[in-house]
Amino acid sequence: MGETQVLDDDRSGAAARTAGDAVPRTPAAGARLASAVARLEAELAAYRSRLPDRAVAEDELGALRRLALAAEASHSLIDTERVRRSLLLVVAALGSVSALAEPLAAVRDAVEVLVPLE
Repeated sequence: MGETQVLDDDRSGAAARTAGDAVPRTPAAGARLASAVARLEAELAAYRSRLPDRAVAEDELGALRRLALAAEASHSLIDTERVRRSLLLVVAALGSVSALAEPLAAVRDAVEVLVPLE
């Protein structure tokens, strides 16, 4: 009880949670992800520097948005592997761009609420 366990590799140290703390799935989790994705899409569109994997990031952000909206509209189960795969590809494509770090972190946080770590 009260023991700290690191559940994922977050360099900021914010990932430490106490054992037994579950991340609840809120009814608005899909809407939160869709909103975070929309913000990152807007920031990416405004970012004019060349990005070799921009198209990949844009495609996967679109997939994340569709999955989030479908989950919100139907209150159904979400394809967790697809969500995680899309997030991984977006992070791989944009993770080194410091100008996109904040909106990318918001997407990651929203994914963790929608699809809690098992």
